[in-house]
Amino acid sequence: MLTIDLSRVSPFLSGGEIDADAPRALEALRTLVRREGAGAGMLGWLDLPHADEREIGGIADWGKRVQDENDCLVVIGIGGSYLGARAAIEALPGEARFPVVFAGNNLSPEYHARLFDTLSGKRFAVCVISKSGATLEPAVAFRLVRKILAASAGGPEASKRITAVTDRDAGVLRATAAREGWRTFDIPGNVGGRFSVLSPVGLLPCAAAGIPVAELIGGARAELGRSTRMDASNGAVRYASVRHLLHERGVAIEVLSTFHPELASLAEWWKQLAGESEGKGGRGLFPASAVMTTDLHSLGQYLQEGSRLLLETFLAAARPRADIALESAEDDSDGLNYLAGKSLSEVNRCAFEGTRDAHAAGGLPVVTIETPSVTPDSIGALFVFFEVAVSVSARLLGVNPFDQPGVEEYKSRVCRLLGKPRTP
Repeated sequence: MLTIDLSRVSPFLSGGEIDADAPRALEALRTLVRREGAGAGMLGWLDLPHADEREIGGIADWGKRVQDENDCLVVIGIGGSYLGARAAIEALPGEARFPVVFAGNNLSPEYHARLFDTLSGKRFAVCVISKSGATLEPAVAFRLVRKILAASAGGPEASKRITAVTDRDAGVLRATAAREGWRTFDIPGNVGGRFSVLSPVGLLPCAAAGIPVAELIGGARAELGRSTRMDASNGAVRYASVRHLLHERGVAIEVLSTFHPELASLAEWWKQLAGESEGKGGRGLFPASAVMTTDLHSLGQYLQEGSRLLLETFLAAARPRADIALESAEDDSDGLNYLAGKSLSEVNRCAFEGTRDAHAAGGLPVVTIETPSVTPDSIGALFVFFEVAVSVSARLLGVNPFDQPGVEEYKSRVCRLLGKPRTP
């Protein structure tokens, strides 16, 4: 179960102010649960943690087949079509032992050339993820990867190794998959990309990597019950209230900080979730992230004494899944014998607690979200917690959490520069 510590948001907000905002925040949650309000047609993500055993079993079986027949899996997608899967895979290296690599999340020739070099001589499968199939970055990568796959495996065999995750009824990827006979999985029509991690979009790459998707879904299901409770003590609702109240008082940026480098990609997933859901109409907290203690030696000074327009949210895990003991040395030339008998996790925990207290003393409102450990069920819980909290805070802002009209502006300009023919 996640715990939420809001004690360090004072003196910026008092507990009484957060309590007073609870009815408004709970009403925003109520509109989500009742499938009402702006974007109501895109609330299918609330159903994803309730996937049945047959669906989850089919995804797990697909992942096992990919492992048995290949050396690695290439996942092609951008934004919500890869960030959630990458977050879970990098957070859970103990489970994710089968190689999964990612393409189509940028247009860098250097990145893709190096990636394609790693595929040389390997037997690989491809999972292409795109609702329409027309998004430039994954479409370009998929064309290139298909060529490599066909050259190495031959056309008929290549078709057996391609899986498309796309819209059930429409789009160029759906049409191509039907023509070529590829295995397909559906992206629910009422689920947007950044909320799709618990659909086949995220679950297929996780299953191939070796993550037990049933545990991921189980943690998500349990957290959905907690985060949708119509109760003023609901942690997701209180976190949403804090974010919104601080934004109303001039806070412009939220930094998600963690002392667990394995959660760095989860922070990247959160940045898309928060940025696309809230950043509209000149409003919303700008989402940033920091991985400690590394970033204490680059951003630490700013966080301690820079602009006070920041909220810092720490994402912590109480217990490590691996640890290293520190021993005494006969030659204490490095002066570290005072650490003898401690574990590296103790040192890391003290660094976290000391940093959190220092930043709070320096004038930052600080929130702590803590999970017992980084496990499949806790990662599933974090996905749902943030989805609910960000949706509630976006509703409090008065914006539609489930559209992203601003994204289309850059896309249209890029297409014009590239000379893309206009659609009749």
